[in-house]
Amino acid sequence: MTQQMVQKMPTGIASLDPILDGGVPPGSVILLLGDIGGGNYEFVYSSIVNTLNAAPLSPGIAAPPIPQFRYITFTRTNTDVMHEIETSFPMQDATKLKEKIRFEDLSELYFDDSVVPDDWYSHGDIITHLQKRSEHAGVLAQLSTALNDAEPNSLIIIDSITDIATQCNNPHLWHNLTGLLRGLQRISKQRNVTVYLLLTRGIIKEEEEREIADIVDAVLLFRWEESSGARRQRVMYFEKFRGVMPHLEERDLVKFAVRISTSSGFEVSNIRVVI
Repeated sequence: MTQQMVQKMPTGIASLDPILDGGVPPGSVILLLGDIGGGNYEFVYSSIVNTLNAAPLSPGIAAPPIPQFRYITFTRTNTDVMHEIETSFPMQDATKLKEKIRFEDLSELYFDDSVVPDDWYSHGDIITHLQKRSEHAGVLAQLSTALNDAEPNSLIIIDSITDIATQCNNPHLWHNLTGLLRGLQRISKQRNVTVYLLLTRGIIKEEEEREIADIVDAVLLFRWEESSGARRQRVMYFEKFRGVMPHLEERDLVKFAVRISTSSGFEVSNIRVVI
């Protein structure tokens, strides 16, 4: 087995990485499909914070190298995202977080054809705004440019595919979106770039959800379930993971109870077997 085959990118989730034999295969495009409040955002935030806070694996052995994080948003500001991360989970060094995350705010293109007033999302003067509008074909074209500029071995978070998918309300636009995701699935392998796609469950059509799930390398489903005591419990399923799923199923590690705390962030607990 070659070194390339055994390399993994840690998720930063201490209770999950050992299950994945160290992390996810680099170059994976991973769909984080979640019920509202199901835990997919907390998964991403914990992954970032824990990776930045990573300690050496053992004395004399350095911690894994920290990837460059690329956080792409369409409706949220970087200040909003940073505030949510910092107030949700303990950070040893918030400055380190800001240095390692490169934000790409595509809100100007996203809101251009909406009824939202320009001054709600545009921070430049009107001339600069019109120049940006004329230079780009649209938000998908700008998203392609942002993805193309990503550094090798980086981790890209797209927040969120829900925002874009709800705007693709005709077959041509939907074809453009799925074509972009298929291209991303290919180029991520060539550049060793790992991608998290955030998608809220139940908002777009079921067949559209399935098509996106078919394109990506992995689907992690975050949902609420009722426990035996009528208590709501977050659970996480590995619905699909190319190259990894056989190892998980062999050990009956497909479904997990999830706990989210201010001290540890996202963690899997009470590993449950799917029967």
